[in-house]
Amino acid sequence: MTEKTLENTYVKLTLLDLSNYKVLLKIAQEKDLIHYSPSDISTPESLKTYVQTAVDGYYQKNTIPYIIFDKRKEAYAGSTRFGLINWKNKTLHIGWTWIGKDFQGTGLNKQVKFLMLQYAFETMNFEKVEFRIDERNTRSRKAVEKIGATLEGILRKDTLMKDGFRRNTCCYGILKSEWEKIKKSCF
Repeated sequence: MTEKTLENTYVKLTLLDLSNYKVLLKIAQEKDLIHYSPSDISTPESLKTYVQTAVDGYYQKNTIPYIIFDKRKEAYAGSTRFGLINWKNKTLHIGWTWIGKDFQGTGLNKQVKFLMLQYAFETMNFEKVEFRIDERNTRSRKAVEKIGATLEGILRKDTLMKDGFRRNTCCYGILKSEWEKIKKSCF
């Protein structure tokens, strides 16, 4: 895998690794930043473990983790990744996205998703991109619906959360055949 930096005039995505994750420590400690995630990034140790898991996945060729840099604010904003990459079937997930509160509602996440979708469909030549979102996370659900993803179903009580709660997960997808229309109408 030879992943490149993904960037436009708004955002720059570079590979996340143990050499650059420390710039995310302050953001990762924001209260309720990843409330709807089964992951923990609230301490320096848990963030390091989170990043190590992402890096391990990269070397196992099933994830591509990125650190998000907001070019307008000239600051690191968070993290995202391609995950559950199925090279044979040409499907993957976009997720594990968290962006600091100062960057939320600025359009940054939409730019991140555009770059990732463009890379998945136009460079990697994948057939489908999926998003898995906690049913309770209405903000994230509305965001992926706004960029043209289709709700394909809900997995009932499929993910164990940090607090012991079993969440329902909404499965959204975008097909390669839908990408050109979505690219023109949503971005």
